[in-house]
Amino acid sequence: MTHAPQLRIPATYMRGGTSKGVFFRLQDLPKPAQVPGAARDALLLRVIGSPDPYGKHTDGMGGATSSTSKCVIISPSSVPGHDVDYLYGQVSIDSAFVDWSGNCGNLSAAVGPFAIAHSMLDPARVPRDGLCTVRIWQANIGKTILAHVPVSGGDVQETGDFELDGVTFPAAEIVLDFIDPSDDGEAGEAGAMFPTGNRVDTLEVPGIGSLEVTLINAGIPTVFVNACDIGYTGAELQDAINGDAKALAMFESIRAQGALRMGLIKDVGDAVTRQHTPKLAFVAPPADYITSSGKHVAASDIDLLVRALSMGKLHHAMMGTCAVAIAAAAAIPGTLVNHAAGGGSPSAIRFGHPSGTLRVGAEAEQADGEWIVRKASMSRSARVLMEGMVRVPQDRSYILTEQGA
Repeated sequence: MTHAPQLRIPATYMRGGTSKGVFFRLQDLPKPAQVPGAARDALLLRVIGSPDPYGKHTDGMGGATSSTSKCVIISPSSVPGHDVDYLYGQVSIDSAFVDWSGNCGNLSAAVGPFAIAHSMLDPARVPRDGLCTVRIWQANIGKTILAHVPVSGGDVQETGDFELDGVTFPAAEIVLDFIDPSDDGEAGEAGAMFPTGNRVDTLEVPGIGSLEVTLINAGIPTVFVNACDIGYTGAELQDAINGDAKALAMFESIRAQGALRMGLIKDVGDAVTRQHTPKLAFVAPPADYITSSGKHVAASDIDLLVRALSMGKLHHAMMGTCAVAIAAAAAIPGTLVNHAAGGGSPSAIRFGHPSGTLRVGAEAEQADGEWIVRKASMSRSARVLMEGMVRVPQDRSYILTEQGA
């Protein structure tokens, strides 16, 4: 009996912010996987090692957490005024499912470095020393991201002294600008950042009752709830929630009802097929707490506390796109996030998350009676962890030729 050798695909394993994933150039994927569909999903699932009933990703590149089970596909941009198209896939750990419904703000920080390193920009645009601005089209949600990438000696600078809570070692700072991150009509009224038209809604959740929520679509659709209304302080770490099946079921019920109210799903049962969005986060006024690394954060050093769930589990730090939603909601008077942050109209805030703190900013304004966010900004870092070939067993689901052979 003969056995086919494994398929070899050029790939780069990168950390971006507090996430990491496998990066591909579109042209390097097998032909059937170069277009959206079952072949692409099957390939990425096998690369990551999903579905894995053991929840370990031992036989793949995934890290068995929502922040480390990700794939990115980069191609020359199809949109004028942009350098590259960036497509992001959130790969489920225990089911055969890739969610394409949103962006990863953390991995956004690695897109610019990847594009520069793979000569996807006009060489005249890349300085020998200084900042190179990479114009990214985020294809999942149809939004523009500007990545300001440091360059040294003509190459991407990866080392530096910028420290990001949730990442063990310092690296070079990359500033990300999310341009017009408000909703483009995916949820609710076209163009509305608040899909219901309200900055606070009452959400009826079976088995839980009535909850005040802020439903916002900026960066990523997000459901915000007050920590005290669901029995938490906002200072919790992962161990307090991720091992509590009852708590996780409660959070998923709230998220599903929020998705329904935002118009992201037609039936509450559809939430299981849309795991990546919306996000669910709970907020509280500032308070002293100890981070997951044992560092003390003083209430005086932050504006509010935020904890967020991703793919059904409390995130170890904060998703980048959710940080955009936090910045936007904090800048707009009347939201739950703004209230937790002390009110006013702050253009920048620092919030506490399980791994430490993060500063984010948003430029919000009213136009024709509607709130809009022109830009949200944050600093991240990125680094190549490994590059070369990723290997996967050959399978007809993703190596079929155009002739069907």
